[in-house]
Amino acid sequence: MTTMFDTVLVANRGEIAVRVIRTLREQGVRSVAVFSDADADARHVREADTAVRIGPPPAAESYLNVAALLEAARRTGAQAVHPGYGFLAENAGFAQACTDAGLVFIGPPAAAIALMGDKIRAKETVAAAGVPVVPGSSGSGLTDARLEEAAREIGMPVLLKPSAGGGGKGMRLVRDAEALADEIAAARREARASFGDDTLLVERWIDRPRHIEIQVLADAHGNVIHLGERECSLQRRHQKIIEEAPSVLLDEGTRAAMGEAAVQAARSCGYTGAGTVEFIVPGDDPSSYYFMEMNTRLQVEHPVTELVTGLDLVEWQLRVAAGERLPYAQEDIRLDGWAIEARVCAEDPSRGFLPSGGTVLALREPQGGGVRTDSGLSEGVPVGSLYDPMLSKVIAYGPDRPTALRKLRAALADTVILGVPTNAGFLRRLLAHPDVVAGDLDTGLVEREAEGLVPDGVPDEVYAAAAAVRREALEPRPDAGGWTDPFSVPNGWRTGGVRVPPAFPLRVPGTDPVTYGAPGGARVTAARVTVEQDGALVHFHRSGDWLGRDGDTWHVQDHDPVEASLSGAGRGGADTLAAPMPGTVTVVKVAVGDEVEAGQSLLVVEAMKMEHVISAPHSGTVAELNVTAGATVAMDQVLAVVVPAAAGGEDA
Repeated sequence: MTTMFDTVLVANRGEIAVRVIRTLREQGVRSVAVFSDADADARHVREADTAVRIGPPPAAESYLNVAALLEAARRTGAQAVHPGYGFLAENAGFAQACTDAGLVFIGPPAAAIALMGDKIRAKETVAAAGVPVVPGSSGSGLTDARLEEAAREIGMPVLLKPSAGGGGKGMRLVRDAEALADEIAAARREARASFGDDTLLVERWIDRPRHIEIQVLADAHGNVIHLGERECSLQRRHQKIIEEAPSVLLDEGTRAAMGEAAVQAARSCGYTGAGTVEFIVPGDDPSSYYFMEMNTRLQVEHPVTELVTGLDLVEWQLRVAAGERLPYAQEDIRLDGWAIEARVCAEDPSRGFLPSGGTVLALREPQGGGVRTDSGLSEGVPVGSLYDPMLSKVIAYGPDRPTALRKLRAALADTVILGVPTNAGFLRRLLAHPDVVAGDLDTGLVEREAEGLVPDGVPDEVYAAAAAVRREALEPRPDAGGWTDPFSVPNGWRTGGVRVPPAFPLRVPGTDPVTYGAPGGARVTAARVTVEQDGALVHFHRSGDWLGRDGDTWHVQDHDPVEASLSGAGRGGADTLAAPMPGTVTVVKVAVGDEVEAGQSLLVVEAMKMEHVISAPHSGTVAELNVTAGATVAMDQVLAVVVPAAAGGEDA
C-alpha cells in the first residue's frame, strides 16, 4: 500500500502549472506554486493553495534557479516536485538535486533524463535495443568542421539539432551546403541560449515526413506500457501547433510495432513515469519509422491521449512517483474516439509567426460539450517576451475525426483573447485546409500553406466596427434633466443643410491607414459591436481599440497623419530597421559609421526563446544605432538606420 503525497511543489508557470494544480486538487494534494515578479498576479499563483516568490522576471534568476526552488519546497513542507514541461523538466541536475534534498522528483530518474537528454547517446542506446534510428553523425562534441564534413557525407538536405534540447529550439534545416557555416553558428547560439549547451548533431532530412510520437507509461517495478500514438506533423519552425490522437496514418500492425519500439526505448534507459518516444515517419511508407528522441517529461499534447484513453496522465505521474504499480497490461489499453489539440500562442502569423505581447484585455475560453481548454490566462495579466509564447491549448473530442475537427474549429472561433495578437484564427483556417481535413499531413505543410491562411489585409467590416465605436463615443449624453445639446450631436450637419457624416482616420499596425465612416444601424455595447456587411450582421468582441471575431483580432488605432509625418521626418533617404517583435537585443555586430553590405547581419533580437536576425536592407553606412546588447525593445522600435550607399556618396 503506497501513500500519496500531502504537498507537491509545481516548478513551472502558465497553463501547465494550472493543469497540474487541477489534478493535485482532485487528488486531495496541497499545491505550491512558484512565481517570478513578472507572474505575481498570474492565474497559476491564484489557483494554488500557496505560492512562493522565487526571483525577478528573467528565467535564469527565477524558474531556472534550482536553489530558490528547493528552498520554496523546504519552506512549504513539500514532499515532491512536479516540473511540468520546459524550464527544468528535462534537467538531470535538477532531478538529482531534488533527490539529494529528500524530495521526490515526479519524473524519471536523473540518469534516464541525462541519457535521453543527450540525443547522441540516446540514439546509440536505443539502436542497441533494436530501435531504428535516423542516419546521421556519430560521436559528441563535434567541431564545426566535423559537422560540415558529416553533413556533406550524409548528403543535403540535412537537419542540425542541439544534442541537449528539444521543442524545435536551435534546429536548422539546411539545403545549401554553402550555408552550413552560418547555420551551424546560428544553431549553436540558439542552443546555448535555450539549453546552456551548444553541442550539435546532424541528421538526414526526410522530405515530407510525418512526426508521430508514442506515449509511454512506466512504473518503478519494471512494468512499461504504451498508450498509443499522437500525430504531431502540423508544425511551424519545427514546433508543433496541432496534435491529434490517434493518427490516420497508422494501421493496427504499425501501431503495435511502433508502440513496442517505444516500450523498448523506455526500458533501455530505465525509465519511470510518463514519457514520449518521438519518431520521424516517411509519409509514403509508415512502416519505415525512425527514432528521433525521447522526451523525458509530460508533453504539451498529453490531453489528446487523456481523452482517447480515459486516463489522467498527471494522476499517474503522481501515483508512479509515490511507488504504485501500474494496474494495466498492454492489452487493457483501448483508444476510443478522436481528440485534436490546437496550441494558442502569442504570435502573429501575418509576420512570419513572430512573437507578440501585450495585456489580456478580454478573455473567453470554451469549455464543455467535448471541448477542453487548458490555459494560464486571465484578464488584466500582461504577456511579455521572457517566456514561451504558448498561452493555452484548446482540445476537442468526438467519436470520429470529422467531429473532433468540426468541434475544434468552432471552439477556436469562440475563443476570445483581446490585447495580445494570437494565432487562434490561423489555426481555425488551418484545420479547414483540404489536406488537413483529408489527413494528408507532413511537417512542411504549415509553412507551405501559411501565406494562404493569413487574411489578405483588414476586412472592411473591421474598420466599420471601429468607426462605429468611435462615433458612439462622440454621442452626447443627456444632462440630469434629460436635455441634449443639439449642437453636440455628431450627425454631420453643416450650414446650408448639407450633411457630412463624420469619418475617422484609422490604422491597424502593419497596414496603410484608411478613413472610414460609421455605418448606419451599427450596434455598440461595452463588449460587442455589430455591423452589417453584404446584408448579414457581423458581430465583434471589443475592448478598447481591440476587436475580435472568429479567433482573429485587430488592434485598430486612431491615425494622426500630422504626427505620422513628423515622426518620419529627418530620415532623408535612410532606411530604418525596427524591432519585428518585443524582445531583447542579444547581439550587436556593428557600430555607427560602419560600412555594411546588403543582407549583412547587424543585430539579433530574441523573444520567447526565438532569435530574429536584423539584416541590412541594402549596402550603405550605419547612421544610427539606438540599442546595445542586453537592451529590451518594443515591437516596431527603431533599432538602427542604414543610409543607402548612393545617398551616402551624395552627402559626402
